[in-house]
Amino acid sequence: MRDHMSDALDGRKLRPESLMMSYGYAPTWSEGALKSPIFQTSTFVFETAEDGKRFFEIATGQRACGEDERVGLIYSRLNNPDLEILEDRLTLWDGGETATVFASGMAAIATTLLAHLRPGDVLLHSGPLYGGTDHLVRDVLPELGIATVEYTAEMDREAIDAALAAADGRLAMIFIETPANPTNDLFDIETAVAIAADHTADGRRPFVMVDNTFLGPVWQSPLAHGADAAIYSATKYIGGHSDLVAGAIVGTHDAVDPVAALRTCLGTMATPFTGWLLMRSLETLSLRMERQTATAQRIARFLTHHPKVHNVHYLGLLEAGDPGYEIYKRQCTGPGAMIAFEVDDGEAGAFRFLNHLEVVRLAVSLGSTESLAEHPGTMTHAGVDAETKQRLGITPSLVRLSVGVEHPEDLILDLGQALAAV
Repeated sequence: MRDHMSDALDGRKLRPESLMMSYGYAPTWSEGALKSPIFQTSTFVFETAEDGKRFFEIATGQRACGEDERVGLIYSRLNNPDLEILEDRLTLWDGGETATVFASGMAAIATTLLAHLRPGDVLLHSGPLYGGTDHLVRDVLPELGIATVEYTAEMDREAIDAALAAADGRLAMIFIETPANPTNDLFDIETAVAIAADHTADGRRPFVMVDNTFLGPVWQSPLAHGADAAIYSATKYIGGHSDLVAGAIVGTHDAVDPVAALRTCLGTMATPFTGWLLMRSLETLSLRMERQTATAQRIARFLTHHPKVHNVHYLGLLEAGDPGYEIYKRQCTGPGAMIAFEVDDGEAGAFRFLNHLEVVRLAVSLGSTESLAEHPGTMTHAGVDAETKQRLGITPSLVRLSVGVEHPEDLILDLGQALAAV
């Protein structure tokens, strides 16, 4: 008998929902424990000094790991069983070659950008971006001599090329957040890949990195459309219980290995306990996201017919001819559970709505078992300047709703009574 689940059975590849239960772990490694223990340790004991030498040679890149060698455990800043098992399982969802887990989504994004960008480089990025990413891109990277160029969902290829032509430097990376936070704007991954191909120079093609947090690996697979890596705030759907903070990057070795090396240097890794919690959450990821999406579709229809609500931004409402519809049909397998909408009376109306919610919790974050609502303009995107917010559709009346797993009728009841206060 096998002591752990392989990724195939009778010649057929098993699906991630099945492999999340035991892939990468054998109970015989831990006294028969069905679930991987929490390896709550900072350091690991070497059997011999020669082992320690070999482990460090491989870990520090002095030589490659031989076919008959194993990558030894050294120190939890470098590697830890909980993180390694988790990273193996994350590759299955996105079809990546490798994965690396971080202490937060912003740690994943910042470490990725710092690993691949150098002074004189240009970063092409979508807009809007999550507030933390926006600050990093607009305020921090330029201080390091890295130019940034923004493009919106309304811009065609000609307009994007013109914006790039005005920038001084080599295009080194394209970073897109799709769907965008908080507006649900869609960006075409294949277009980004084509732009990268056209800017290949001296054998170096710009990396295409996709923040896939809003749809998660269940409803969108960036690597299948040519992206080099998918980045996640694993706090959100992957974690999904509002009890941890984490991030992850999944992709090719060329894209992820330099990021993993810098993670070791910066110490931006997740903790063993966080890794264990994420493994727990992966087992129900598909179940949770399917329930949340089904409920979100009902809520979106309710909101579109409410007299105090306008401009409902939800992928499940897109129809032929709508901006983003063709991208959605080609790139996404489901609409997800994030809804943005505007209410009457601007910020005052939005605040009255938020203050009267009972079942839905007034809080930032998203993708959790409980439904959450917030005001992007003054909360998650508070640091974005007013002109940029207005230009990108983050208006004073905009509310962002993350749909949880509560009963849909109860959520609709709560939203209705809160809207009555507007």
